[in-house]
Amino acid sequence: MEILGASLRICVDDLDTAVPFYERLTGGTAVRSERGGVRVAAVGSFLLMSGPEAELELLRKVAATIAVKDVDETHRLLTDLGAQVLAGPVATPAGRNLLALHPDGSLFEYVDHRG
Repeated sequence: MEILGASLRICVDDLDTAVPFYERLTGGTAVRSERGGVRVAAVGSFLLMSGPEAELELLRKVAATIAVKDVDETHRLLTDLGAQVLAGPVATPAGRNLLALHPDGSLFEYVDHRG
């Protein structure tokens, strides 16, 4: 499995207020999407999320978002290593993802951009 990078996950009260700060900080432009009532903006290495508290409570438990070349390959490797895949792979606005609980209890999201 090739890890291409990681995103820092940040839950914010107001996405529209937070985005300009992170755009100036990184020199990048936010890529926005929405899923399940949660609004998301990816800015550089930051993944900003805003939405209903019940949804954010779950999202806060995910340690990081890991970009990989192929979610299917990652699924197979994680399973072989004893991780529990809790959801996915599923299509997202940016590609595909899965949620995996590592044997040590850490929860991670893995994403690819294959579409």
